[in-house]
Amino acid sequence: MKNNYARVVALTSIALLITWTISCSGRTGRKAAEAPRSNTTENSTGQSGSVKMESPASDGEYKLGSKIDVSLSPSPAGIVFDSVKIYFDGREACRLNSAPWNYSIPPASNSRTGRRSVKAVAYSGERVMTATHFVVVYSDIVPKKYHFRVVHTYPHDKEAFTQGLFWYDGMLYEGTGQEAGSSLREVDPATGRVIRQTTLDPSLFGEGITLYKDRIYQVTWKNRVGFVYDRKTFNVLNKIYYQTQGWGLTTIDDRIVMSDGTNVLYFYDPETFTVVSQIEVYDNAKKVDQLNELEYINGEIWANIWTTDLIARIDPTTGRVNSYLDLSGLYPEEERLKTDSDVLNGIAWDPTGKRIFVTGKRWPYLYEISIIQ
Repeated sequence: MKNNYARVVALTSIALLITWTISCSGRTGRKAAEAPRSNTTENSTGQSGSVKMESPASDGEYKLGSKIDVSLSPSPAGIVFDSVKIYFDGREACRLNSAPWNYSIPPASNSRTGRRSVKAVAYSGERVMTATHFVVVYSDIVPKKYHFRVVHTYPHDKEAFTQGLFWYDGMLYEGTGQEAGSSLREVDPATGRVIRQTTLDPSLFGEGITLYKDRIYQVTWKNRVGFVYDRKTFNVLNKIYYQTQGWGLTTIDDRIVMSDGTNVLYFYDPETFTVVSQIEVYDNAKKVDQLNELEYINGEIWANIWTTDLIARIDPTTGRVNSYLDLSGLYPEEERLKTDSDVLNGIAWDPTGKRIFVTGKRWPYLYEISIIQ
């Protein structure tokens, strides 16, 4: 009797389990693991539901400081939202608790150029539905183009493949590139004579340099490793590592700014060399990439644009190009080496004397220039 009773209980339990499985999953067999939530969910009647972003359009174009209108609707129309959260550039902008599901991102929030995300998260009972569009924010001004006047011409090592340049206490510090030819140098600006030099391992291609608290930082092109030197001795104090290519460097207060050949500038904590923020550089019509050697001058980041004679003057807060400095004709084309790399690259600022110095890769001259407004 115990065996028969146990058999009946077991069969009853199996039947109940099958009935329960059919009623919850809609099919026999093992209940499927809960799928991760996606952009569309399914309600109790099997009807698909989502949030539709009517505006802004995907890849819609806006100007810096303009408002961005967000308009949402349930899809299909029978879906009922309890509330909607709207995020702009990764930050919550508002929460809507009733229709109409519209919101205008205020001009003050649209404060940086670049590709920005607009995301809506809609809640309906236990369902969560999302929709994301990206917009492109351009500069709100047409950048002026300035020209130059040569104040003085100095000699410069014509073999120096200049990658980085800065001025400190009457001396120039220069980083040079090329495999088996990369170096860090201290240079007498009046004569072009190299006072001190340390050479990188032949496998490394040296790039930008900058000064922070009497330490010189130097990055390399594709090796994703850089070096920290004592300025007075050129002794290596530390190595730094990063996830992009290394192109140009400059220092703004307690941050080191690095370019990687794109239109993105990365702001690093100098002590840990981790990225704390970044900006995307745009003018009023396009993204401005190929950003190379950098210098911080009077509240702006000046950036050589690789293979051109242009310097972009960039707002470090917004990413907007305020103006361009056109140095065409500074070192005549007919005197340059017949290579595509013999181009303008190297900007140094003397904050005491208010002087600007520029040079190029394998150029025999260093130029002190003034800006023609």
